Amino acid sequence: MSELPKTLRIFEDGITQGLHTGGQLYVSLEGAKVCHRAIGQARQGEPMTTDHLMLWMSAGKPITALAIGQQIDRKTITLDTRIADVIPEFAANGKGEIRLRHLLSHTAGFRGPLNSFSPGDWDDLIHRACQLKIEPGWVPGEKAGYHVASSWFVLAEIVRRLDGRPIEQYVRDEIFLPLGQEDAWVGIPEERVMQYGNRIARAVETSRGWADDSLVYNELNAVVLPRPAANARGPIRSLGRIYECLLAGGAPIVSPQIARSFTSRQRHGLLDHTFKVVLDWGFGFMIDSKQYAGPHAYGYGDHAGPDTFGHSGNQCSCAFAEARHGLVVAWACNGLPGEPAHQSRQRAINTTIYEELGLM
Repeated sequence: MSELPKTLRIFEDGITQGLHTGGQLYVSLEGAKVCHRAIGQARQGEPMTTDHLMLWMSAGKPITALAIGQQIDRKTITLDTRIADVIPEFAANGKGEIRLRHLLSHTAGFRGPLNSFSPGDWDDLIHRACQLKIEPGWVPGEKAGYHVASSWFVLAEIVRRLDGRPIEQYVRDEIFLPLGQEDAWVGIPEERVMQYGNRIARAVETSRGWADDSLVYNELNAVVLPRPAANARGPIRSLGRIYECLLAGGAPIVSPQIARSFTSRQRHGLLDHTFKVVLDWGFGFMIDSKQYAGPHAYGYGDHAGPDTFGHSGNQCSCAFAEARHGLVVAWACNGLPGEPAHQSRQRAINTTIYEELGLM
């Protein structure tokens, strides 16, 4: 198993530069581990291990997308199902014709305001999401803009109404545990939080020049909350295992048809009005889009091929896969250093992995 020394040095240099205090890296080729390492500290005075639970932020969004894919496999819905046919109250304020494919491709047009850690119980958040209006001039499917949280609450509620289980239990039963990932969660039950103790790594704000861990993400309530857009946690290998599963055809979690369609281009050449760049998307996965503007902040480095698919998390994480090499990469840092520093870090890590493996 390669140690990828140049890539690991980027993590170590980030510690020296104050970008993060620790991180985890998982890389595999054709399902075989190439590198699985932990770097630095999980919290003050405690070495990071590969068993620490990291916050994935939005890199966890594809988990909910795959839960929807399972419902399509089970023929309870299709990509053209109207959301209001499953959640009637969603039709409020002109949203009656929005389809499932619009939510999965970030073209539905009800971006907010509703953030990933908004206070309130689940039913209240669903009510608030259902009351949102389509933005003026937005035609679903024809205009694009990343939905930070709103549509992901709705997608998770679709799963609950079709299956009966809340999203946090559903993804445990149907995605994480079938893949053997006992320590992966979307909202961790309080009793398990107590059991894990210091195994739950602290997120730290580093953009002001010091490591500040007094963030909402570290509060008990935030760790427990089921938030499908941003609150998945686990060792980063658990995220890597999901991508390995998709490259291998999707079993045991989704059919080959879902694995293929969700991770291939479904949205082409549209300006993303949230990110302000042209981006292509699958259903729940971002497709490498540097053909429009070169390597950019939301891509997978200089050498990723055009069919590379994945998702990143706010200032802290990235996971992706590329079929031509059988490559899977998943990594997380516990420091949020601000967008420019993080984007530079992300591009350096992803590019150097390709170079060290000779996959340019």
